[in-house]
Amino acid sequence: MLRLDGATVRFGERAVLDAVDLEVAEHEIVCVLGPSGSGKSTLLRAVAGLQVLDGGRVLLGGADQRGVPVHRRGVGLMFQDHQLFPQRDVGGNVAFGLRMRGTGKAEQAERVRELLDLVGLPGAERRSVAALSGGEQQRVALARALAPRPRLLMLDEPLGQLDRGLRERLVVELRQLFGSLGTTVLAVTHDQGEAFALADRVVVMRDGRIAQSGAPVEVWSRPASEFVARFLGFDNVVAARVTGVVADTAWGKIPVPEDSPQGERRLLVRPGGVRLVPREGQPVAGEPAWTVESRTFRGSHVAVRLRPVDGPALDAELPLREAPEEGAAVGVAFRAEDVVVLGDDLP
Repeated sequence: MLRLDGATVRFGERAVLDAVDLEVAEHEIVCVLGPSGSGKSTLLRAVAGLQVLDGGRVLLGGADQRGVPVHRRGVGLMFQDHQLFPQRDVGGNVAFGLRMRGTGKAEQAERVRELLDLVGLPGAERRSVAALSGGEQQRVALARALAPRPRLLMLDEPLGQLDRGLRERLVVELRQLFGSLGTTVLAVTHDQGEAFALADRVVVMRDGRIAQSGAPVEVWSRPASEFVARFLGFDNVVAARVTGVVADTAWGKIPVPEDSPQGERRLLVRPGGVRLVPREGQPVAGEPAWTVESRTFRGSHVAVRLRPVDGPALDAELPLREAPEEGAAVGVAFRAEDVVVLGDDLP
C-alpha cells in the first residue's frame, strides 16, 4: 500500500528524514514512535504531500507520488487538535470530504449516518461541535477522515489531548474499528502505551532514521539498542563483558540468553527479572552488597531501587508482600530470560 524509498527531508544542513525506507502493507496498522525532533511527524507530512521530499520517493499502491497534490493522493488525515469546522454541525463536518468529491446528498447522509454509528455517536448529525467533549470531537474527526474511504488513514498524535483513561478506552475501540473496516493506518505518537496497544507493527525513530521496526511484542521484548531500551522506559542498562552465557558487570555476574552477542556490550535487565534473595552474612567475593534505597507503590507492584556499595542503581519490580523495607540489606539474583544484550546505537 505504502512504500518509502530513501525518503529525505532537509531543513538547512539538518536531515530531518535521513534516507528512510519503510513499507506499510494493505490493512496493516503501523505506529511510528519517537521523541520530539525524531522526524516522525515530518514522515507523516511527506507521505501526505504536505512536505516536499529533498530525496527519495513516496509510492502509494506502487505509484510515485512526486508532484501529486494532497487532495489527489487518496489519504485521510487526522491531526491532534482535530481541526473541526466550528461553523458546521457534526454532520456537516463528517460530510466535508464527501462534498469536496461531489458526492450526492442522499449518499452523503447515508455515509454520515453509517460512520457516526461506527464511532459511537448515533444520531449526532445536528449537534454543534462546540458542545462536544474532547473524546466526542476525536470521534467526529475520525469519522470525517474515514468518510471518503481513504486507501490510507494517517493519524498525528490522535489521542494526545485526551486524559489517560479516555485514551486507553478509545485506543481499544480504534483497533477494533480499523480491524472491522480493514483500514490501512499509519499513525505517529510519542505515547508508547498507545502505540503498542494499537499497532500491528511499531517503528521507533531517532534523528530522522529508523532505530527499530517490528511487532509490538518483539520491540518490547528485545529492544535493538540502548536508545530504544531507554526510550521505552528501561533504565537498567549497564556495561558488560559477555562470555558464553554469562556477563560480567558492575552488578556482578548476570546470566544471558544463549546465542547472545559476545564481548564488550551494553546489557538491559528488565526490572521484573530482578529477584531478591536473603543475604546471610557478608556477600560472596566479587559480588556487590545491595541496600534497598527506595520503594514506590505502583498499584500492581512495588518499584524497588537497589544500590550497591559501588556502581549504578538497579530497579526491581516486586509484589507488595515481597518488597523489603528501605535500608534493608539484600542479595540479588537475575533471570536470564529478562536480560537483553543490546546492539549498537545508530552512528
